[in-house]
Amino acid sequence: MRVSFVSARPTSASDIALLVRKDGIAAAVAGHDAAPGLQAAATLSRFDGDAGAVVEYSSVEDGSPKRVLLAGVGAGTPEDFEKAGGALCARLLISGATSLVIDAAGAPAASAARLAAAVELRAWRYDKYRTKLTDKQKPTLAEVIVVNAEPGLDAAWANASAVVDGMAFTRELVTEPANIIFPESFVERCQKLAEVGIEIQVLDEADMAAAGMGSLLGVSQGSRREARLLVLKWDGTGGAEKTPVVFVGKGVTFDTGGISIKGAAGMEDMKWDMGGAGAVAGAMLALATRKAKAHVVGICGLVENMPDGNAQRPGDIVTSMSGQTIEVINTDAEGRLVLCDAMTWAQQQFSPKVMIDIATLTGAMIVALGHEYGGMFSNDDGLAAQLAAAGASAGDPLWRLPMGDAYNKLIDSPIADMKNVGPRDGGSITAAQFLKRFVDEGVKWAHLDVAGMVWASKPGTVWDTGATGYGVRLLDRFIADNHESAN
Repeated sequence: MRVSFVSARPTSASDIALLVRKDGIAAAVAGHDAAPGLQAAATLSRFDGDAGAVVEYSSVEDGSPKRVLLAGVGAGTPEDFEKAGGALCARLLISGATSLVIDAAGAPAASAARLAAAVELRAWRYDKYRTKLTDKQKPTLAEVIVVNAEPGLDAAWANASAVVDGMAFTRELVTEPANIIFPESFVERCQKLAEVGIEIQVLDEADMAAAGMGSLLGVSQGSRREARLLVLKWDGTGGAEKTPVVFVGKGVTFDTGGISIKGAAGMEDMKWDMGGAGAVAGAMLALATRKAKAHVVGICGLVENMPDGNAQRPGDIVTSMSGQTIEVINTDAEGRLVLCDAMTWAQQQFSPKVMIDIATLTGAMIVALGHEYGGMFSNDDGLAAQLAAAGASAGDPLWRLPMGDAYNKLIDSPIADMKNVGPRDGGSITAAQFLKRFVDEGVKWAHLDVAGMVWASKPGTVWDTGATGYGVRLLDRFIADNHESAN
């Protein structure tokens, strides 16, 4: 998909889309040759400019058939423009149309960029393994041209397209099967981030054992695939900001549940249990691509959780890098065992003031919030507010859940410092309480449980079924709004 921006409509016979504000059809079609037909099509379709609604009208220009589409942008917010872009792409992607001109007359640059980004994101597919697609199943829309947007588009699009690239990379990592993406190959796939200026560091199992990461390595010990800790460093401040913001992502490249094995139905979905690490990698790519003036470190704890004869058993006790001991009650509560050591290592290495972990951590999160919000837990109200605002404006919404001593007591162990699970009730909260025990004093921390958000069973505004890329826009916007230097 090629997206470009020009100041005037090309003379080719491309299909064209007109953007329509709520109840603004007459103004949108005024002066167009097909205005009467468009008005009639809108009336018959009960179209009144609602964001994301699309009406298609067929006409003939210079002897060639073409489409004229009306796309609703509602009240004209950036989110409304995003809905219009996604809807247009979904309508035309495999329609036979090859080129579309979108007349964005009067659209602010940021809104036009968001519309174009939605087109690219909704067009994303991963057909690498599909060898028998018919012609009617293959994408045909190859070019989208946006015309007449207001000035300032170059800068807005540079930022937006960097985030698109980051989300596409995250989707690629999450979509690949577990025989292709495992800890070592995840690291290999991320080597391309060095091309945009990211410094890459990798710890192997010997390095992690020397550091005392008994919790993370306990998860990995049942797999023939060795664990890795991937560290991605971006400093766009030229060394002016000494202390980085740290992102930590759960990267369980496949999760059988270990000895506490999952049911067979749906286990194939567990290839995306590395969605948190995928989001961290994509966010780091986005930040570096747009040369964000911020100092950020992304850390991915990468393991595979398998049930062989060497696998961790329920009842085992492991010693984390922090020195705290953990009674492993359930080997399927493995993500927190990975994150706690990754968080401890991050704090020892970088002494961050702000640390955010992101993970597909608990099924209980899906029970609580469905697939509409990612869950958020935090020890700092200001950080939680910043993340909530970033998620709302970027399109990756979050909902904050409570924490407290009453929940914390539920993971006390009679034989170790803590258990890795509490009772079924409040499962997402006790998981967050577990992680909080590994946060150093004075560190502002947030835990994002995105179990319901990284994979979609039905199409959304900017994705088809499958990997969503959730978390990339959120983390990028959080940095832009709160940690990026204006100089």
